Amino acid sequence: MSLAWSVPTRAARLGLVASLLGLGSLAGGAVPVGAAGQITLTTPYPAVAAAPGSAVNFDISITTDTPDRVDLSVTGAPADWSAALRGGGFTVDGVETDGTKTPTKVTLAVTVPQGATEGTQRIVVRGVTTGGSRASDSLPVDVRVTPNAAGDVTLTTDIPSLKGASNASFPFTLTLTNSTSEDLPFSAVATGPAGWTVTAQVGSSAQAASVVVKAGATSPVSVSVKPSSDAAAGKYPIGVDVTSGSKTAHQDLEVEITGSYTMTLTTADQRVNMSATAGAVSDMTVVVSNTGTADIASVALSATAPNGWKIAFEPATVAVPAGQQVQAVAHVTPSSDAIAGDYVATFKATAPEASADTDIRVTIETSLLWGAIGVLLILLVLAGLWWTFRRYGRR
Repeated sequence: MSLAWSVPTRAARLGLVASLLGLGSLAGGAVPVGAAGQITLTTPYPAVAAAPGSAVNFDISITTDTPDRVDLSVTGAPADWSAALRGGGFTVDGVETDGTKTPTKVTLAVTVPQGATEGTQRIVVRGVTTGGSRASDSLPVDVRVTPNAAGDVTLTTDIPSLKGASNASFPFTLTLTNSTSEDLPFSAVATGPAGWTVTAQVGSSAQAASVVVKAGATSPVSVSVKPSSDAAAGKYPIGVDVTSGSKTAHQDLEVEITGSYTMTLTTADQRVNMSATAGAVSDMTVVVSNTGTADIASVALSATAPNGWKIAFEPATVAVPAGQQVQAVAHVTPSSDAIAGDYVATFKATAPEASADTDIRVTIETSLLWGAIGVLLILLVLAGLWWTFRRYGRR
C-alpha cells in the first residue's frame, strides 16, 4: 500500500485557520453573521398589486450596526417603467445611518405605464456600505400588474331622502371613499329640477374648487338643496357626481315636497287703521289667508303694542286650510292714561311653517266722559260769573 501526500489549496488553508480560530469559513470572503458592518433592507409590503397607469410606493427601512454611508441602486424595472428612490424631497442614491435600531427610511416610487401587460415584475433595491467591511443587502419587491387592483371610488349616504315644504332648505351629507392606491383631487357637482338651487362641496372649505382625498381615506360631501318657491307637492330627484380624472362616483338623492306654506294677515275691510278710546275696548276683525298649497294646522294670533295696552284675539289660535281664509276678532284696549294721538300696534300670525304680520295705526280720541266733564266745567264757570255779576254788579 502506498501513501500519497498533497499540498492543501489556499482556500483549504484559510478554511483550516478559520476553523482553528472559531471564525467560520473565510474561504469565500463572506462576512460573518453579526460582524461589524452588517446592513439590512426591509419593507412591510414587499409584494403588491397595481393597475396599469398607477403609481406604487414602497417604504424601505435601512439599518446598519455601525454608523455608515450606504450606496443604493435599483435594478430590474422594465425600460418603460419608472422606479426611483426618494427621500427628503430628492431622488437619492445613498443614505447615512446612525448604527442604531432606528432605521433610515427611503421610498421606492414605481410608476406602472398605462400599457403595462398583466404579470408580476420583480424590482431589486441593493444597498452597499462604503466602510471597510463593504457589507451589502438586496431587497426584492414584486409588482403584480392587474386591472382589478386600481381600486374604486364610491359615494354613499345614510339618508338619501328628505321631506319638507317648498320654502325649506334640504341639507344632505354624503361620504366619498377613495379606495384606490393614489391620492386624488376630487370635485363635486349636483343637479336638480329647473329653478332649484343645488350645490355640492367636497370637504369643509366652501371656497375650494377641489379637495385631495388620500388613498384609502374618506371625505364628507355636503349637498344643499333649495327648491323653487312654487314647487308643487311631489318627489324630486337630485343627482350628485364626484370626479377625479377618469374616476367618477354617483349618488341619487330625493326631496319630497309636502307643499308650500305661506300666509298673509289683513283686516276684513283692508283698512290698516282704527279709532279707539283710552281705557275702552275697541274691536277689529282680522283675516288670516293661507296662500300656500298645504294646510296650516295651528296659527297663533298675537300683537305688540305700546306699554299699558292690552290686545286679545278671539279665537287666539286658528287652523287655516290651503287656499282658504279664517277670521278672528282683535279686542284692543288702550292704556287708560293714553293721550289723544296716533299709535302703532303690530298684529302677528305665527305658525311653525310660516308667519305673517301687519301694522295697525290706532288713533286715540278724547273720551266722551272727559268731554262732558269739560262742558260741565265751562257751564259752572259761566254760572259763577253770572252769579257774581248779578250780586255785585249794581253796587
